[in-house]
Amino acid sequence: MRQTARWAAATVSVFGLFGSSASEAAEPHNVILFVADGLRSRVVSAETAPALAEVRSQGVDFQNSHSIYPTVTTPNASVIATGHLVGDTGDFGNTIYVGRALPPPYAGAAAGIEDDTILGLMNEQFGGNYLGHTSLLQAARAKGYATAALGKLGPTAIQDVTARDGTGSIIIDDDTGSVDEVVKLSPQVAAAIKAAGLPIEAPDRGLNSSGGAYNMPGVQVANVEQQDWFVAVATRVLLPRFKAEGRPFVLVFWSRDPDGTQHNQGDSLNTLTPGINGVTSMASIRNASNDLAALRASLKALDLDETTDVVVTADHGFSTLSRESETSISAKLHYRDVKPGLMPQGFLAIDMAKALGLSLFDIAGPAIEPRKGFYPKHASILGQNPGHPQVVITPNGGTDLIYLPGPDARVLAERIVSFLATEDYTGAIFVRDDLGAIAGSLPTSEVGLAGSARTPAPAIMVGFRSFSTGCADPELCGVENADTEQQQGQGTHGSFGRQDTHNFMAAVGPDFKSGYMDLAPVSNADLAVTIAQILGLDLGPPGHSGRVLGEALSAHASEPPDVRLVTLRSQPAANGFTTVLQRQETAEERYLDAAGDPRRTVGLKP
Repeated sequence: MRQTARWAAATVSVFGLFGSSASEAAEPHNVILFVADGLRSRVVSAETAPALAEVRSQGVDFQNSHSIYPTVTTPNASVIATGHLVGDTGDFGNTIYVGRALPPPYAGAAAGIEDDTILGLMNEQFGGNYLGHTSLLQAARAKGYATAALGKLGPTAIQDVTARDGTGSIIIDDDTGSVDEVVKLSPQVAAAIKAAGLPIEAPDRGLNSSGGAYNMPGVQVANVEQQDWFVAVATRVLLPRFKAEGRPFVLVFWSRDPDGTQHNQGDSLNTLTPGINGVTSMASIRNASNDLAALRASLKALDLDETTDVVVTADHGFSTLSRESETSISAKLHYRDVKPGLMPQGFLAIDMAKALGLSLFDIAGPAIEPRKGFYPKHASILGQNPGHPQVVITPNGGTDLIYLPGPDARVLAERIVSFLATEDYTGAIFVRDDLGAIAGSLPTSEVGLAGSARTPAPAIMVGFRSFSTGCADPELCGVENADTEQQQGQGTHGSFGRQDTHNFMAAVGPDFKSGYMDLAPVSNADLAVTIAQILGLDLGPPGHSGRVLGEALSAHASEPPDVRLVTLRSQPAANGFTTVLQRQETAEERYLDAAGDPRRTVGLKP
């Protein structure tokens, strides 16, 4: 277990603040769900991440694991929270179009979901719970469990998105204790944090927060201080509280590392090697591993280890960012803060506006003129009048979401897909089913993007191309084009390459087999329903949801499911561009391996 000078994660007694003593044995069992944001499955070893590797070797090793597409944080957070696919939760990206302008100080109709205030506005706009489904923490609370989520801003609050006043699940994230705090702590929990000798306000990321610029490297330290505080709150406050109350608990710990550091790392500015395999990224992977070690050590110190399941996952994998393109008009223009010859953030909007003959606007309304050196830094509108958009584009790293809110959506969709097929940065194209079949694309329903969502569904999802730098394992040196603020050589994700879909997953504890390698396909959609099965919780109607991972359970285990490999191919576009989707299917679920044009996608098998 790591010790630091400032936030040592030793367990101390704060039982007196909560008033009750622990029972001899807590039944049913407890669960810690640990999410290592952006952790690739194959990067974990005893050398790179000993605590993560230990869970994998001691318990269940989910070798054939999967992120949900798009491979970005909040869609997967919504799936982890509810067990429902994105087509049901409506959390289609970290940034989505919501149909009408948000109130000040937010500008325009695009919502950045990694924000506690935005999550509240989403609930107000979409029926009181924008996800539309019961989360694991909500179900656990309803059955009398103590529940908490702490860690990275955005996905943490999504775990119980309606718990905002301090009376339900304990929610602790980057904004806790700040002047901007909108998700409240109860006075009791705030007092316990202070009694444990910790500041009530979450530390910021300090030297880990700046991604640098096109001519200045980013960070060279992991997000240690902020995460040490979260670990200290968990081990010195929350776990002792749960022990004292004598109630079973479900705790979600969302580790910002390695994601945050990999995005901002300064080891590889404007070069694709070492990319996200440099010393800073490796330090962030070890940081997440150390945090998991501290949580497990605290369970042992509190005699909770034999009654607590520890389930570990990552929301998605990771890639190195490339801004190179031979076909993009955006790369041929000049900007004062972009390396000449590389695409800027917002490249898709620039290129598409030109191809469609439409004007380009920021989502808030101002016009953007690329030939004068300006480029989109947020969501974009294409059309003649920003008040009546014909096209809305929300950037999400390795995938962009394209909405067609105006008339003639089918005609526009055909033109857009035809354009996308000509760009060398396009990997995969998916079109909403009601718009009909379009050559070069597959239907969104084939990748879990159709369902009961309350939020507007994108008309088109475009995943950008991915490739490897030539190492022995392409998943460990994957590169992709991405629409994001990071620089070439830094980290990104969101594509449909296997380097992004292959997340880390493992589990250990009384309800899981020991030393078992699960070769059946599993995904983030399976976690909530499996934990609910273990704890006897009711998640409500199943809908488009995951399966119970019965083959991995120690009691009443089932045989591994029968699996078949499926390949779907679109009709080729005029220039031959084809979207190919490869997935694994059981009787209950589809698991998405990779999709895109075979020439532009890591992990597509011949």
